[in-house]
Formats: sequence, structure tokens, C-alpha cells
Amino acid sequence: MSRTFDPIELELLWRRLISMVDEAAAAMVRTSFSTLVRESYDFSCVITDASGQSLVQASESIPSFIGTLPETVKHFLRFFPPENLEPGDVLITNDIWLGTGHLPDVTMAKPIFKGGRLVAFSATTAHAPDIGGKIRSPEPREVFEEGLQIPPMKMIAAGRTDETLVTIIRKNVRTPDQTMGDLYAQIVALDLMEDRLRVLMESYDLPDLTDLAREVQGRCEAAMRAAIRELPDGTYHSELTTDGVHDKPITMKLALTIRGDEIEMDFAGTDPQVDRAINCALCYTNAMAMYGVKVCTSPNLPNNEGAWRPIALKAPPGCIVNPVFPASGGSRMLIGHYIPMLVFGCLGQIVPERVMAACGSPMWGMNQSGVRPNGGEGGGKPYANMFFYNGGMGANTQGDGITCLSWPSNVSSTSIEISEHIAPLRFHHKKLRPDSGGPGRHRGGLGQEILIESRSETPIAVSFLAERTVFPAFGIEGGKDGAPGELRINGAKTDPKKQYVLNKGDTVSLGTPGGGGHGDPRQRSDAALAADLAAGYVTERAAYRG
Repeated sequence: MSRTFDPIELELLWRRLISMVDEAAAAMVRTSFSTLVRESYDFSCVITDASGQSLVQASESIPSFIGTLPETVKHFLRFFPPENLEPGDVLITNDIWLGTGHLPDVTMAKPIFKGGRLVAFSATTAHAPDIGGKIRSPEPREVFEEGLQIPPMKMIAAGRTDETLVTIIRKNVRTPDQTMGDLYAQIVALDLMEDRLRVLMESYDLPDLTDLAREVQGRCEAAMRAAIRELPDGTYHSELTTDGVHDKPITMKLALTIRGDEIEMDFAGTDPQVDRAINCALCYTNAMAMYGVKVCTSPNLPNNEGAWRPIALKAPPGCIVNPVFPASGGSRMLIGHYIPMLVFGCLGQIVPERVMAACGSPMWGMNQSGVRPNGGEGGGKPYANMFFYNGGMGANTQGDGITCLSWPSNVSSTSIEISEHIAPLRFHHKKLRPDSGGPGRHRGGLGQEILIESRSETPIAVSFLAERTVFPAFGIEGGKDGAPGELRINGAKTDPKKQYVLNKGDTVSLGTPGGGGHGDPRQRSDAALAADLAAGYVTERAAYRG
């Protein structure tokens, strides 16, 4: 017999679920070894039901992981049906097509049992500090060049760690202690979610999560369907052009169809996959597209399986948002981060008040690897770091775009203090870029300018994640474009899609893009313009009044 929950009991259960995944996320931050988790929050924690359908996710979560992580749990179940799982198992993979779209993201899941029955999974994804292969950049042509591939397997079987797997991982990465340290931090989070869920189920006499999941997911599904029904039926089209590779731009197309309480998205007509590592696997495409729909329809709705059920997506195999093996995808966010804006391009035709101008994203990043010089701390050991730097968000009907904020990811910019502590770099400045936000009634958010000098006695290989150096973030409703991004090495403008070697004294200058403006710039209030000038956000020369 199915169990029902009164509103108060359901709210208490829901709050307990949120608290346990948030506690697990905090534990990951405290126990992780790398800046990617500890400083940039490039991870997520989720609890699913026994079939892998998402139930609750941590507040500190990457939007893409919210969409990909439960799907990976479902893939785990294909490889390991319930009868092949035991208490104490921990599953692991970084498969591009089964995970998040690139190898550095490692997904782990732990089956949770009660009374001998599988009742749930705790699951995490985190960006590893290194996964071997060529330093992360758009250059690799095949996935084989990008690092160690871990198929779906048990890292821990019935409580016993697969030491052979651990040895293989350590041998194939530049940062064995950090990489394994972060994996064990993920296991800490998995164990904590399991423990807290067991206590919850005992406290409320829940034999499994079937009834609770049905209630929570069903309410979210009903709310999403109601939100979709408020939109007019029809098919809406949008198109975006990215900087691309080989000096050849890439075009993405989307047709979004609304029929009653359902949405279908079709990427037919999108350019084919390329022989560079910017291909965006369908798992990541799906997550980013779902996110774009959700923030335009039900932004405050909890993220779980119910919210996604009314939404379907398809993309032609072999296109850049659905590449086929052995495509490389290490820099897949250079395509994937455009996808929510494609969705906005469609939905903005019917609910323009709910969308914003284009952002100065995809987010920017600087990868470094090298060998520390002999004689100093860590002498002779290889190292690898990944630092993030964000551009400005687009403006909307409510106000100006936020400055230097990652979107659609929510990865934090890496602090100067941490960067200089762990890498042989000196930061001469990190400041806002005046005039980078697109003019409008509401101004686009500003990008930032960073000047970095190598202080290493040994060469440093560097590569970049950078977009919108050719096509800036566009404004909407009469707003103007933001400033394009710019990369310079030793003062010379440089192609951000290539890898470079820095010697001591060489400098890197990063100028992240500004967000697009919203509305006619002539309608910006005198007070707002005066405040911009006083803060140095715009210069007298660039202040736009007509």
C-alpha cells in the first residue's frame, strides 16, 4: 500500500534531504586536495532513487552536473544491475558519453541498501586536478589524447578498494596525491549521504524511497507542466555562431517546440563535430538545454527528475552537440555554455522579460603544467593547475549584468593568493575592464583584466579556455554588444585555441569578455550613468548617450 505524506511531514522530509546533500558538499570542500573543488566549487552531490532518478541535489552545484549525474547513475545500473551490487560498493567512471562530456570530470556513485534491498544511490561528480594526457586545451583530435579513460567499474567492491585501479590512476596523472585525494573526498561525501539517509529512513519508518520519490518528483513534474502550459504552442527557432577553430566559426541551431505541457528541442542543422576538443557530448548538451528551459519557466522549482520529464531533446549524431566516438571533448564547455543562450533565443520570442542578453561566457580558464625545479620544495615533481576567470553576465529587464560571474556554470574565479601559492606565477594586476559591459538601458556586466608573469625556473606549458574573442556577447532589445575577450602573450595578440610554453619572465594578459546590454542606451538614467563613471565602469569617451 502506498504511503501518503501530509504537507508538514513532506516539508520536514524535504528539508532533511537538502541538509544531507549540503552537508556532503561541505565535507567534500573540507577534505578535497585541489583548488578545483576547494576554491572553484567544480563539483556536485546528488541523491537518486533506486532507479537512478534524481531526488535532491546540493545547493552548491554545477548546473550541468545536476543534469548529467543522475543519467550516469542510470548508466551504472546498465553495467551493474541491482543483483550485481552489494553494500560497500563504489562505482566510478569518467567516460565522456556516459559522464559529463570530458575526462577530467570523475563521477562516483554508491548504492544504498536497507533490509537487503537497493533503495537509493548517493552520487558525486568532481573535476579532477589532472587526468593525464595532453594538458587540457582545444588541441587534441581524439579522446585518446586527452588522458586516462575509466570505464564504468567498481573502485570499491563490498568495502575493498581496487588497488590496481588506484595504481593505474596514480601512474597516469601529473598530480597523483591531489587526484586521489579528491577521489577520496568524493567517497567521504558518498558515505555521509548514505549515513544521513539511513537515519532519515529509520526515523520516519520508510522501507524504501518509492513513495517519497513519487511525491517529490510528481509535484515537480506537475509544476513544470503547468509552467509550460502557460506558454503559447508553436515552434521557435534560434541560431548562434561561436569563434570555432581553424579560423572557421561554428554555427548551432535550435528549434524549440511547445505542445501543451511538453517541450521538444531539436538541434538539426547544427554544424558537424570537429577534429578538436570542443565537441559537446549529448549528455552535456542535454543538461545545458534543460537548464535553459528551467530558468525561463520554473527557476525556483527544485532540480529533480520530475522537472525534466516534460522536456525532450534530440540532435543528429555526428554534429558538434552530439559527437560520436572517438571525438575529443576536453574543452566541450566552449560549445556547451552557448546552449542555454540558444534556448533563450527561442523562449525570448514569447517571454522576453524572462531572458537576458548574452554573457561574456563560456567561462575562461588557464591551464598550466610543468616540472618543479630541483632543489626547491617538490623539486623534480610534475604539477598541473587549472585557474578560472569569468566574464560579465548579460543585462536583463530587471537591471545591469553582474560583473565577473560565471554563467551558465557557477564556478568561482580562482583567487590571486591561492594561485601564487601553488603555482610559480606572479600576478601584476587583476582588475575590472572599463567599457567592457555592453551599453544599454541596463548595462552588461564587466569582464576582468589579469596580467600574469611566469617566475618559474623551468618551462611552463599553458593552454586556455577562451571564447568570444571574435563574436562578442550580443545585446538584446536595443542593447549593444559587450567587449570581446582578448589574450596576449608578451604583449602580442594570441590564438587562445593553441598551447604555448612560458619561460621565466614571460607574461600572459587575459581580458575576459563583457556581457551584452539590454534596452536602448539612451534610456539609461542619468544617475546610473553617473554612478558608472564614478566607479570607473565606463570612461567619459565611451559613455553612450545616443
